This record gives sequence, structure tokens and C-alpha cells, in this order.
Amino acid sequence: MKTTIELPDALFRQVKAHAAVHGLTLKHFFTQAVTQQLRRGALEYRQSDAEPPWMAGFGGLSDLGDEHRRVLEAIEDEFERLSPEDLA
Repeated sequence: MKTTIELPDALFRQVKAHAAVHGLTLKHFFTQAVTQQLRRGALEYRQSDAEPPWMAGFGGLSDLGDEHRRVLEAIEDEFERLSPEDLA
């Protein structure tokens, strides 16, 4: 797949020089760099006890079912306390 990225000029010159010194094409250099970064991130995630970032959006409400159940039980308890005149 082809893509375009923007790098600061100084960084690009460093990358190009590094790749040339090591006999790598820019494609190979970037492929290696991205692969290493992804592996590092996956390893750090597995070693941490942190919640995955997506939990903030999707898993953060996982206990909502329990809260919903408690609210329904409270409503049922209140209706049981009502006298027949209150219901009319």
C-alpha cells in the first residue's frame, strides 16, 4: 500500500542517512520502524494493568446493567408500599 507522510526536513535527512548507512531502502526502514513501534506498544499494554483505551468509550458503562437493575428494584419496592387509594 502506498501512503504519504509529512516529516520535518531535519528528521527526513536523518532517516535517509540512517537507512543508507545500514543499506536499507526507505520503505524497509519505515516498515521496520512501524513494526517495532506496534510491537512495543502491544508489549507495554500486556505488561500494564491499564484499561484498554477503547474501554473509555465502550466499556465504561459496563456496570450500567447493574445500576438499571437496582433502579427497577427500587421502583418495584416503592409500588409495593403504595396503598390501593394511592394507585387510583
